[in-house]
Amino acid sequence: MTPDQFQQAVLGRAKAEALAISPELARALESYYRLLLHWNGRMNLTALSLEPLMDTAIDRLFVEPLLTARVVPETPLRWLDLGSGGGSPAIPLKLVRPAAVLTMVESRGRKAAFLREAVRTLGLVGADVRNCRFEELSDDQRIAGNAELVTVRAVRPDQALFDCARAVLVDGGQLLLFGPQDESCPVPAGFELTQTVALARSSVVVLRRVFHVEQRPVTS
Repeated sequence: MTPDQFQQAVLGRAKAEALAISPELARALESYYRLLLHWNGRMNLTALSLEPLMDTAIDRLFVEPLLTARVVPETPLRWLDLGSGGGSPAIPLKLVRPAAVLTMVESRGRKAAFLREAVRTLGLVGADVRNCRFEELSDDQRIAGNAELVTVRAVRPDQALFDCARAVLVDGGQLLLFGPQDESCPVPAGFELTQTVALARSSVVVLRRVFHVEQRPVTS
């Protein structure tokens, strides 16, 4: 796929979602795609088709993270992405929210190495990578109670995840859970549902960290 073909494909999918992408952003997304394509030949960063690059992959890897920017403020917030894997949604979202201070958390060493290379190649200022299990973050005094945003895509939303998110988020901080559009789950203790946002092929549930909240179902 040539650079022009990549940009036309991404711009076409973005237009279908009423999303504007600048030429500069399109070039950065292509650089990320090239890295992902190269490293995916060595390890399983994504099961989505990169060559040929299918619409499903464009939507999931690039378009949906950019759509999510609509619920992320343009401020220097402290942000943790848990189970970052191949870098989406964190990297595309960071490209349009450059002021955010991003830490990508990945337990597998080779994937963490890819993420560090992506940060270096794309020149992402205010982004770093921690090679650890997300459960370890609760015991880190530099992180616990300091995050204003937590994003999660490829991690099962179980009690361990919610315990970690509750421990690292400030009061009022946001937890963004990516999942299928028809997925529902109980709102965990310590959170309240803000909204559920439909994306191109999935959805993101936005929860706010609060105290003494009654559990109630999340519905799409």
